[in-house]
Amino acid sequence: MQQAENAPIAALSAFFFASGASALVYQVAWQRILFVSFGVDLESVTIIVASFMLGLGCGALLGGRLADLFPRQTLMMFALAEAGLGAFALFSAAFLRTAGEWFLHVEPLMLIPINMLLMLLPTMLMGATLPILVAHLTRCWKNVGRSTGAMYASNTLGASVGAFLTGFVLLNRFTLDQTIQFAAATNILVAIGVIGLLKNTRAVE
Repeated sequence: MQQAENAPIAALSAFFFASGASALVYQVAWQRILFVSFGVDLESVTIIVASFMLGLGCGALLGGRLADLFPRQTLMMFALAEAGLGAFALFSAAFLRTAGEWFLHVEPLMLIPINMLLMLLPTMLMGATLPILVAHLTRCWKNVGRSTGAMYASNTLGASVGAFLTGFVLLNRFTLDQTIQFAAATNILVAIGVIGLLKNTRAVE
């Protein structure tokens, strides 16, 4: 049996729960950094949220395409996406603050492409994970509805927990940079866990 079919579903659900939690930590934390540079009016909030949605959508399209092209590498792709997101996040606070200083006095209309470019890479990595894991589970269960529901539920529950922890716990006890680093460590640990899962399943084949 191939390693993709062997990977325990419960472990993947837990990993995706953690991934969803870290994603909402990033959204709250990165928005706060960007608000310092670009303001907190309705237009700025709309641009930043739209930038997140654009990246997530593009990432979902890319992730689905890659999963179709490399169906037996879905878990490795998920691990790489998590590792890449964690690596970006480790330097994201300094990167976004520096970018904010560079573009502090640009024309308001220029804020739209600037924010979208700043957020494109990490949000694409986030968006790619769902279709990649859905493709993996569909191969296991032969049921795309069940696969989508299971992964979406795990990720959404994790996102809810992440939003709560960020607003009521992490930012009350830690700095903004420390909160981002906590989320980055979560992504990196998820990547390590998935790679370990792959090694274990390969060993028992």
